[in-house]
This record gives sequence, structure tokens and C-alpha cells, in this order.
Amino acid sequence: MSPARVLDAPWLKSGPAVRVLGLLNSDGEEARVVGGAVRNALLGIPTGDIDIATTALPNEVIRRAKAAGIKSVPTGIEHGTVTLVVDAHPFEITTLREDTETFGRKAKVAFGRDWVGDARRRDFTINALSIDLTGVVYDYVGGLPDIAQRRVRFIGDPAQRIEEDYLRILRFFRIHAAFGAGEVDRAGYLACIAARAGLATLSAERVRMEILKLLVADGAVGAVAAMAEGGLLQAIFGGVAYTGPFASMIAAERELGLAADAIRRLAALAVAVTEDARRLATRLRLSSAEAKRLDSMGHRWWRLAAMDEARAKRRLYRLGEEAYRDRLLLAWARAGGNTDPTPWRNFATLPRRWQAPKFPLKAADFIARGIAQGPALGHVLTLAEDAWLAADFPLDPSSLASIVDQTVARLTRDRP
Repeated sequence: MSPARVLDAPWLKSGPAVRVLGLLNSDGEEARVVGGAVRNALLGIPTGDIDIATTALPNEVIRRAKAAGIKSVPTGIEHGTVTLVVDAHPFEITTLREDTETFGRKAKVAFGRDWVGDARRRDFTINALSIDLTGVVYDYVGGLPDIAQRRVRFIGDPAQRIEEDYLRILRFFRIHAAFGAGEVDRAGYLACIAARAGLATLSAERVRMEILKLLVADGAVGAVAAMAEGGLLQAIFGGVAYTGPFASMIAAERELGLAADAIRRLAALAVAVTEDARRLATRLRLSSAEAKRLDSMGHRWWRLAAMDEARAKRRLYRLGEEAYRDRLLLAWARAGGNTDPTPWRNFATLPRRWQAPKFPLKAADFIARGIAQGPALGHVLTLAEDAWLAADFPLDPSSLASIVDQTVARLTRDRP
């Protein structure tokens, strides 16, 4: 084990985590915070969920929680996991265990009291650290040196760890994108490439979850490029991956001060036409809203590559602010990083400077000129709206009256 290190984490001084650790650290049992919370605290980045491992069996965890008036939920009791809710904060409490058979999420486990064995069954060294109530960090697999170098490395034989669960291929790149630095670990990278056929055995939901998290990580550009070079994106997307536009999309988001957006980045990486969007929606089991948005981005995005402000306003009016910005950013990303960003920036910020007025003409305006209700009325309203847009959104009565007269005349002229 690495030399002891003491971590001064605020959630070890007071609060619900301290209460849970205190509850489980008595009468011969021990509990420690494990995994991501320890990793993040060591890296000096915000901590999300706090997971706890314990020597106590699940039924004992539930018994102690009940005696302390704490709500318990048997969220994964067959794998030793009980969720305790303290002050509205959920804590996953998992009994120390070893995998006796491993086949993805359905591994068979045996409960035990061996902290070393529990650490060695985890995926990456930086995820296998634990910390006790006094702040002492326990490292049985070399996680502390890897934290210092921001290196994501499999525990033990990478090929064996991947064979246990092929989702670890995606987690390797996602964790590297979020917490690593420099190039990916060579041994892990080669093992992922060798095992890439195993990605086909994963459910679409699990792949979607990892991919969307990866795309918004700080180091997504490098991780995605490594995946593309290793032939992994082809296995996931079933089509071409465009790493250049992906990097350009991220640069555009940052230039505009926009939050990282997984669907927008997915479009830049893998959507050239709407058929690509539909294939991805199926392969990744996207939600209906995500699929609709991806499809909209892929629909004739190239028409936004050459336009003046008048045309940009018409596009914004037709598409709405979100769809307009999404499609414009895809066109910008596809244009590449060597183009002048000024026009793109101006078009992208148009919604901040200009709000489209509502179409002012109503059915009554045309009924008053003799157009009966029915298909003809709907048609003339469409013609009038097109004319109003072409005239740059006039609102004065004389211009509107002229549009009404011209569209009625056109409809009358076009009738057989």
C-alpha cells in the first residue's frame, strides 16, 4: 500500500456523510468513502455523490439505519447496495465484495471484509481509493501516483478488466476525458482496440449514457480523436466520425460562452445528413426530444453557410431560437477553423440582438376580401407569410394591406 496520506475534505468534518460513517464505524464494523468522491477531492474539483463501502452486511446496514431513524432503500441489495437518505442526501452503501463470476452488470458477488480485494475488483486505479472518517487515504493499487500524473489506468490486466464488462472501454475514454491529461494510457488503449467487437454486446442505453457524458468532458477532443484512430467510433456509430468539426463545435461553443451540449456535439461528430441523425437515434436509443433535435440539425444545415442578415432573420423566424442556433453552429463547425469567425459569430448572436415579430395578418384579413374558409384560406395565409418575410417583416398598415392585396390577386390568378 502507498504511504498514508491525510485528506482534508469538508464533507469529513460535518454533515450527513459524517453521520453515516459514524453510524457504520462501530461494533466491529468499518466504513469508508470510496470511488469518485475521493478522486475528485484529491484533484481539487467538486464532489458529486458520496459513495460508501462497509464491512457490514446489507441487513445490518438497514438495521442500524432504522435504529437511527434514517430512511433506507434496498436499491441493489443482491449486490450488497443499500441507499440511505440523510437530510435529503442519498448515500449508496455497499458491502465489501469480490466478483466470483463476471459478465457485465450481472456479476455474481461474495461479501467479505477485505478492503484490498474490494479495491482490486474496481476498474481504474484512480477510482479505487478509499478514505476513512479521520481523512486517511488508502491506496492498494497505485491510484495516488496516477492521480498526481492525471493518468487513467486499468487495475491489473486491462484485457481481463474489459472482458469482465465491455462498457469499461467507453469508461476508459470518458474518465480520461474528464480527469486525465496527455495521451491515453498505452496498455489500456491497445486493450480497448483489441476488444472493440465487444461493444456490440452492450445495450444502447448504457452506450448512450457513456457517450453523452464523454462528449461534454473537458478533454473530449483528445479522447474522441483517440477513439476514432482506434476504430472505436465506427463500431459505436455505424458511420463516419468527423473529428475536425467536433473540435470546431467545441471551440464555437466556448467562443460564444455556451454551455457544453452533448447533442450539439454529437451532431458535429457524426451527422452530415438527416439519415445519419436517424441512425444515431436508433443505435444510441436517444429520447424522442434528442432524436428530433439531432434530425433538425442535420436538415440542410449547409443552407446557413452563405447568407446575409436578412436571410438569417428569416431562418431564425422559421426555426425558432434553439433550432436556429443548433443548425448554425453545425454549419460553422463544418466550415472548419480556417474561416473568418466574424460572420458566424454575428449570425450566432442574432437572437440576442433581434427578436422576430409575430406574423400580424389573420384569417379575417382575407375573409374580408372574399376568400372563403377552407384550403384556399390556409394557402393564401402561407403565401402572405412568405411575402411578409421577403419584405423584411413590415408592420405598418399600408405594407400589410399591400401584401394582402397581392396574395389575394395571386391566388385568384393561379386558380384554374
